[in-house]
Amino acid sequence: MKQSLVAVFACGLSFGLHAQDYPVKPVRIIVPFAAGGAADISARGITPGLSETLRQNVIVDNRPGAGGTIGAEFVAKAAPDGYTLLLGSNSTLSVAPSLYPRIRYDSVRDFSPITLLATTPMVLAIHPSVPAKNIKEFIAIAKAKPRILTMASGGLGSMNQMTGELFQSLTGVKFIHVPFKGSAPAVVGLISGEVDMIFDQLATSVTQINAGKLRALGVTANTRNQLLPQVPTMAESGIANYQVTSITGILVPAGTFGDIVTKLNTAIVNVLKNNDVKARFATVGLEVRGSTPQDFSAFIKDDLSRWTKVVKTANISVE
Repeated sequence: MKQSLVAVFACGLSFGLHAQDYPVKPVRIIVPFAAGGAADISARGITPGLSETLRQNVIVDNRPGAGGTIGAEFVAKAAPDGYTLLLGSNSTLSVAPSLYPRIRYDSVRDFSPITLLATTPMVLAIHPSVPAKNIKEFIAIAKAKPRILTMASGGLGSMNQMTGELFQSLTGVKFIHVPFKGSAPAVVGLISGEVDMIFDQLATSVTQINAGKLRALGVTANTRNQLLPQVPTMAESGIANYQVTSITGILVPAGTFGDIVTKLNTAIVNVLKNNDVKARFATVGLEVRGSTPQDFSAFIKDDLSRWTKVVKTANISVE
């Protein structure tokens, strides 16, 4: 009995020292999407400042596939020691769990939220060859040629797909879904003319839109975006109840020691307060947030409930 108590005490003492000294080796941020998307941009935007604050290398590790669920599952099963972080998004935390009943992680149970990082609206962007100058014309074309227009996405169950599925449900049009391995590759496919359109995070597409390689028809925010002031909101274009905001945030595996969660939250929120970081995010349409772990946890639960209702009401399923 005494030996057991000594073992437990030693284990607790070791864990406490570990939390106090953390980190003693490089920290990885798993981005479950290809490089170049909003999630990847968010992760790389904070890594320099976070490395400096933690006095350890912070490495971005892209692990795309299955709408972000491969990378998310990897983190859910990782050791809860603070050295494997997840760059979470609506896709991995809300959309995929609402679509896949057999998904191998629980976005509420299997992660400890650290903080929201940023938000960005979605934008409907089309290839210039599609002869539509606004949402009304685009819907008319889609209805005249059902299941002809091709819709790119970052993968099955991705935020791109779900935003497009919701658009179809609200307007009565039908697209052919073409999944890619991430939003950035999907945008490349759209630019090349491989597909006709995408509902994408503004952060991923704004540069190509402003360069004239893509045409933006509408944004899913309540107000117009300062980077695309000429592009109307979906509400202005006649589609009510169609506000979609894409988020990014940092999480760790459930069971991570509370002191580590607090240390990471403090470090990341402080990095987000840096004016250079804010400016870097703003140039690609990302609005810096920062939050408590509790507020981020509440957001995840609310967003999961919202998309679960959307999936059920619109009878959305993945092929």
